[in-house]
Amino acid sequence: MNLVTPEEHPFAPFVRILGKGKRGARDLTREEAREAMGMLLDGKAEETQLGAFLMLLRHKEESAAELAGFTEAVRERLDAPAISVDIDWPSYAGKKRHLPWYLLSIKCLAQSGIRIFMHGGGPHTAGRLYTEQVVDLLEIRRCESWAEVDEALAHDHLAFMPLGAWMPGLQRMIDQRNILGLRSPIHSLARILNPLRARCGLQSIFHPGYQANHREASRLLSDNAIVIKGEGGEIEINPDGLSHLYGTAAGDIWDEDWPALSPQRHVKPAQLDPQHLLAVWRGEASDEYGELAVLSTIALALRGLGEPRDVAFEHARRVWQQRNSSN
Repeated sequence: MNLVTPEEHPFAPFVRILGKGKRGARDLTREEAREAMGMLLDGKAEETQLGAFLMLLRHKEESAAELAGFTEAVRERLDAPAISVDIDWPSYAGKKRHLPWYLLSIKCLAQSGIRIFMHGGGPHTAGRLYTEQVVDLLEIRRCESWAEVDEALAHDHLAFMPLGAWMPGLQRMIDQRNILGLRSPIHSLARILNPLRARCGLQSIFHPGYQANHREASRLLSDNAIVIKGEGGEIEINPDGLSHLYGTAAGDIWDEDWPALSPQRHVKPAQLDPQHLLAVWRGEASDEYGELAVLSTIALALRGLGEPRDVAFEHARRVWQQRNSSN
């Protein structure tokens, strides 16, 4: 029998802060969150501690200060060169009701000269269609290194890079979803990261009440961002309903409501066929819902770059009409 009291693991205090019961538990401070995430990314925590930490955060619901601290830890460990980007476009949810029309918006914006960096965490839930499953069909370059991202942005103004290629520690945490049975806060964190410090970071947060929290985290980081409740959790305006934009720029916050573009809701398709996206892009098929979603999502991105709503929508119509549908 060992009579010597073992030393406490250095990561244990962070688990204790979150799990000390209803009266004793509290949020992590921004600095504590930065240190805790740093230890997780550096492999200085045990597997049991990782699972406990993620689920305690999920149960408590992460604060804006925690998200900001986590982001700082990630950014400190990036080895990305200075690459000019206009829009950071995270894609982590997947679509199940409608096709990923935002991908056509992205192609239009890129053709107009706007530089967009996309990133995602891969398919993780059955019955959803993910960006990674469609990028090849739409000829969006999939990159595995920052050098490839730089080249793709220079040539196409558009690049997609899997999270696992630039921050494998976070991808590993996301992959815990099927072990723990729940999505972890990493799914939300990935949307805020803006690893190349783009001029504007777009974010889609589906669950009510989280949008303002994410906006505040971006404000704390001094980022320019727009947060929406996107269709299916992706950055895509639903033209059938009211959209509220939660914005932050230069340390200030702003809010804006965009009315529905259709007087009545469209019927969702019986199945999600990516070939239909390609047909609409090429002008070989029409889709009223899809084209409205594309236009309004283009306008959202332009709003993030500083254009007023009406100007952004007029600009979006030109961008869609003038697209090179052969590319």
